Amino acid sequence: MTDLKVKGQAQDLVFEYELDALPEKVWRAISIPALREKWLPKEELADAEPVSSAAGKEIRYRMRDSEPPFLESIVTFQVNPKAEGGTTLRIIHGLVDAGLARQPPTAANSNRPLLMRAA
Repeated sequence: MTDLKVKGQAQDLVFEYELDALPEKVWRAISIPALREKWLPKEELADAEPVSSAAGKEIRYRMRDSEPPFLESIVTFQVNPKAEGGTTLRIIHGLVDAGLARQPPTAANSNRPLLMRAA
């Protein structure tokens, strides 16, 4: 397995991997609960059933943090065959409600212009 890309988007984490396994084998590993349990336990999922699935191409699961603030997210697995053999597995992890995510505090000395209200 080779880690190709890690992209930070506004709210999503996107990981892309090149695997030597056939797409059918990768699909089985992410879609069959008994096989998925070995690397993604059902305790990590908000619901063991997928949110949506396009057979052989894409499957989505809902996850929930085990610690406060118990944020929920959707993890999407996309399986694509490579022309030279093997599989590209793309994993997209995004918050369901991005407004709940903690925003970094703004600096007290932000050097923004001082605004005052007229009395």
